[in-house]
Amino acid sequence: MNKKDQLNTIKEDFKNCQKVLLAIGDETRQSILLGLMETDCQTGLRVGEITEQTHLSRPAVSHHLKILRDAGIILMRKEGTKNFYYIDIRTKLSLLKTLISDIETLLKQYD
Repeated sequence: MNKKDQLNTIKEDFKNCQKVLLAIGDETRQSILLGLMETDCQTGLRVGEITEQTHLSRPAVSHHLKILRDAGIILMRKEGTKNFYYIDIRTKLSLLKTLISDIETLLKQYD
């Protein structure tokens, strides 16, 4: 693959990663993700539990959870009237691996 093709691939990688990068770039959402990582991925946490961990209001937590869900990083599981949020093990975070790998491949040519 020539350099121009590699750069086009990386450009496409960046485009695919935009929502993920924006979602994980916020310190509050990073805190929520760390809290979710501390739990069993299948069990997850409810908004109230995340509120306790982060000391944010329920509406603020809900807002951040929506951004993380829209980015494809977390999922919600309903249990009766309760909603549990957890990190999707097939998460879109894997797009970041592709981006980094493609950048490394390009940069290795300069070593």
